[in-house]
Amino acid sequence: MSLTTLFRNLSCSARLPALSRSLATRVRPSPEPRGTHLLPTASPDSTLIPNTDSVRTPSDFLKAIGRSVETKVEDWDEFWQQTTGRNLRSAGMGVRDRRYVLWCMEKYRQGLPITSFAHDPRPKKTIRGWGPSVQNGKRIRSRRVRTPTSPTTKAKRKDQERKDRIKAKREGREALRKAALLV
Repeated sequence: MSLTTLFRNLSCSARLPALSRSLATRVRPSPEPRGTHLLPTASPDSTLIPNTDSVRTPSDFLKAIGRSVETKVEDWDEFWQQTTGRNLRSAGMGVRDRRYVLWCMEKYRQGLPITSFAHDPRPKKTIRGWGPSVQNGKRIRSRRVRTPTSPTTKAKRKDQERKDRIKAKREGREALRKAALLV
């Protein structure tokens, strides 16, 4: 009698401890991770040129996405196959414009219409940094509230009231002494 037939004849609890995996679960394939059906199955070819119905030249594409960088690239094939951040840098584009152009190229490769992703640049911030001393034409001096109800004003007022009470007591005692001396 072989070992496999012997193990088949034994009950499951006699073969393996309760916490270990059985041979059937080892052989069973594990399920796919959740959400992987949403990911693309193959990486898109970066040299793929999308449908160019309304856009014929790189300058047309760059005009459509904005940012006034349409004079930087001339050839359409070169634009899609050899355009990298370094090439755009050597063409004289700024960092934000390079990133925007490469992002728009990828969206266009994916088949999205230009009007769905092209947008104007973010406006320049009026207040820069962690907090300059002048904001919107007003000098910022302190964050604390400078009203009569601020803690420092309350403490000063309380201290002054205490001094006034002591002074009034002293004056009252002196007035009593003078009255006692006169009598």
